Amino acid sequence: MPQKLVVIGAGMASGRVLDHLLADAPDAYDVTLFNAEPRGNYNRLMLSPVLAGEKTYPEIVTHDDAWYAQNAVTCRFGERVTGIDRDRKVVMSETGEVPYDKLVLGMGSTPFMIPLPGHDLKGVIAYRDLEDTERMIALGAKPGARAVVIGGGLLGLEAAAGMQARGVDVTVVHIMGHLMERQLDPAAGFLLRQALTDRGIKVMCSANSQEIVGQDGHVTALRLEDGTELPCDLLVMAVGIRPATALGIQAGLEVNRGIVVNDQMVTSDPDILAVGECVEHDGALFGLVAPLYDQAQIVAKTLQGIPARFVNKEVSTKLKVTGCDLFSAGDFAEGEDRQDIILRDPTGKSYKRLILKDNNIIGAVMYGDTADGGWFYNLIREGADITDMRETLIFGPDFQGGPPVDPMEAVAA
Repeated sequence: MPQKLVVIGAGMASGRVLDHLLADAPDAYDVTLFNAEPRGNYNRLMLSPVLAGEKTYPEIVTHDDAWYAQNAVTCRFGERVTGIDRDRKVVMSETGEVPYDKLVLGMGSTPFMIPLPGHDLKGVIAYRDLEDTERMIALGAKPGARAVVIGGGLLGLEAAAGMQARGVDVTVVHIMGHLMERQLDPAAGFLLRQALTDRGIKVMCSANSQEIVGQDGHVTALRLEDGTELPCDLLVMAVGIRPATALGIQAGLEVNRGIVVNDQMVTSDPDILAVGECVEHDGALFGLVAPLYDQAQIVAKTLQGIPARFVNKEVSTKLKVTGCDLFSAGDFAEGEDRQDIILRDPTGKSYKRLILKDNNIIGAVMYGDTADGGWFYNLIREGADITDMRETLIFGPDFQGGPPVDPMEAVAA
């Protein structure tokens, strides 16, 4: 007799849980999947290509109606979960109750909206789901449309680039001194800003937003602290995300910044697991897809009673923003006990910076040419001693001695 499994949230992490679980133990559970959005699992990372017109929504769906039917998953899409009764082991929704033997929380995260005056005006949106994407696409159909994006991180820049590709006049407002400060150092951030400006996107760094101005209940401009007003028909706030913990708190689970889980991805209730951006493991939160997929595999094994443990690994970030390749790994903060090796190629518009401590690489930042990113990442992760290759390190693995690289070895016979 299969047990009852309820999954809350149809994000990328929970989708991967279902992939593993139903492939390995298709008869172990009767599965019910809730999602507040009126749709199932899709690749949220690919919303940016949808916005830019490079893909359509159906192309980024990971689990379609046929997949749910084939795997006998009961879908409760467009239905918000209102609470969890742990004593009775039921999930409460807008339309009733669903019992569970095991429960997986995969609510993801919620966008943080700066509580500026006017933040509740119509036309002020986040960039989180398909509806947000469709609002930006619709803006591109209006001649002379203008948008302001608050936030110069990855999400904000993708929103700006996507709207600009559709003909919208876009200005990015960023409070920090350079773009993507969590992934890039100032020099790489400057190159990225230059590339965006060349594409016609206005970028304002070290800019403080003061008030969102509106008329007849709709946004008309963003006013900065220095009095500058930036007219807009749509304002996109992309200033960060927070784990969606409301259900965990309501259920009385242990919650810090995220819903606390152990190495098996089990919460403080042994029958409730959590996965993805809503969780906190060993004090860490998660936003990149690689650890989320690792967590999903552990959840699936735990649900099958197979011993497994999640290990939070050092991760690297390889990104493509508006056609610009970026790579970041490790720690690239300034420090007296650290040394930099920097390679600049103004002609090729590339930049590499390695941060060394003693005889180890502890950080790497690259813009433009990121082909050697994986190699540098492995050196960081392994704590490799780079003493013997210090002089040629910045040039990558092909310059580290040994037999010469055969340029034909990657060519199929």
